[in-house]
Amino acid sequence: MFRFEEPFYLYALALIPLLVAIHYFTNYRRYKRLRIYGDPELLKELMPDASHWRRELKIWLTIMAFTLIVLTLARPQFGTKVDTRTRQGIEAVIAVDVSNSMMAEDVKPSRLDKAKMLFSNMVDGMQDDKVGLIVFAGDAFIQLPITSDYVSAKIFLDNMQPGMVAMQGTDLRRAIELAGNCFTLNKNTSKAIFIITDGEDHEGGAVEAAAAAAAKGIKVYVLGIGSPSGAPIPMPGVGKYLMDNEGNTVITKLNEQMCREVAQAGQGVYIYVDNSSSAQSALAKYVDKLAKQDIETTVFSEYDEQFQAVALLALFLLMIEVCIWERKNPFFKRFKLFNK
Repeated sequence: MFRFEEPFYLYALALIPLLVAIHYFTNYRRYKRLRIYGDPELLKELMPDASHWRRELKIWLTIMAFTLIVLTLARPQFGTKVDTRTRQGIEAVIAVDVSNSMMAEDVKPSRLDKAKMLFSNMVDGMQDDKVGLIVFAGDAFIQLPITSDYVSAKIFLDNMQPGMVAMQGTDLRRAIELAGNCFTLNKNTSKAIFIITDGEDHEGGAVEAAAAAAAKGIKVYVLGIGSPSGAPIPMPGVGKYLMDNEGNTVITKLNEQMCREVAQAGQGVYIYVDNSSSAQSALAKYVDKLAKQDIETTVFSEYDEQFQAVALLALFLLMIEVCIWERKNPFFKRFKLFNK
């Protein structure tokens, strides 16, 4: 099979008839001018070093080289190269808690900013994996369907902010159930849900949802962020902390017990996130431990590039054209292979 990868350049071949026409018109004008001076046969005797066929050959070599250069730019491709590639990786859905409590600064710069950095680094380490993103608070929404587009994943991660989910609170059950529906139907792929939250589950049912996900072969990993002793929730742009209806400062605490129970029910692991880098190392370790089975095996054919050979041929013709003189070479006139 044969094709051109960049066929747009082939339009330049329309210049070839024009070049040929200009060449013959120039020859006609030259011949006409020579007729003014005398008989062409007599002029030929008077100019023994002039060579009509050399000049003609140089022109045609140049036109042929131009044609080959155009074909080179069009990237001719011929034949097929059959290759079998097996992509290996996991499918991971990242669920990030964006409730107001994630603005607490017991983990620097804040719980949410730390979460975004953790998962951004996780995405950086992906190669053949697929990733999806979910944000949740009192409800959960898909931010990015599962994909191999890591650039988009990082953009969505960076743009996560409190207030993205209008309903406040923390509904872990809804986040796990929604994440479980994001995976592909490929049964040979390891699937995992990575949830980062402070564990303040206000709705219940998270443990049961994690167990249901595990029954489908989906592991649930929980990253608990914050301090068990708690921290106030800053109000952006106000300079004050969030107050309850009685005027008391709201203190948000990490519920490690809840996080551990959800991770255990989901046959995953609980990871504690603090101000150190230990959580990042643990996350990378557990991601690597996930059984990386085949995502897909693709047998495909692709065209082999042939422009290199065409380019070399064009260069060869140009070199010949440069080496040919329009006049007869006096050096070779001394060699006479045949004498009368």
